[in-house]
Amino acid sequence: MAGLPGAARTRSGSPDPAAALPALDGAFLCSPLGGLMVAQAVLGLLVWALIADTTYHLHAAYSWVMFVSIFLWIVTVLFFMTYLLQLQLKFYVIPWPLVLMIFNAAATILYVTAFVTCAAAVQPTSWRQWDYNRRAAASFFACVTMIAYGASTFFSFRAWKGLGSNAATSQVTDHM
Repeated sequence: MAGLPGAARTRSGSPDPAAALPALDGAFLCSPLGGLMVAQAVLGLLVWALIADTTYHLHAAYSWVMFVSIFLWIVTVLFFMTYLLQLQLKFYVIPWPLVLMIFNAAATILYVTAFVTCAAAVQPTSWRQWDYNRRAAASFFACVTMIAYGASTFFSFRAWKGLGSNAATSQVTDHM
């Protein structure tokens, strides 16, 4: 009866638990954007951890640095998880390369302001020497994070424009 066309087919046993888990995109981790996102998350975490370990609440400038670093860290981790779990394929209507490029450009601009604010607010005559050291280190890491977001903007711009494609191939693939 199993070979009859109208026969019902049943599966015995439990469903495969690995089929329910989303597949991780290993190629994304090896890509420049994936590596830069990991670097941005680590460096951004360093910035806000170093500032949070000082008496930043006494200086209004550091509140801006904390806001920028924590907000962009959260959004970067969300984008990273979206790409790592390939969730962008489920939401295909959203132009992900454009969204990522706009986010990286905005993050670069925000980190420029955070870096300048943090560097300008560092005072070497602080009454707490360890606050000076942490704030100076936070300024350095804010600069490095700003550079990482700038590089991500460059790579996401190239991905948005179609990395290496020419007019002939884009016209052929658009009309097919």
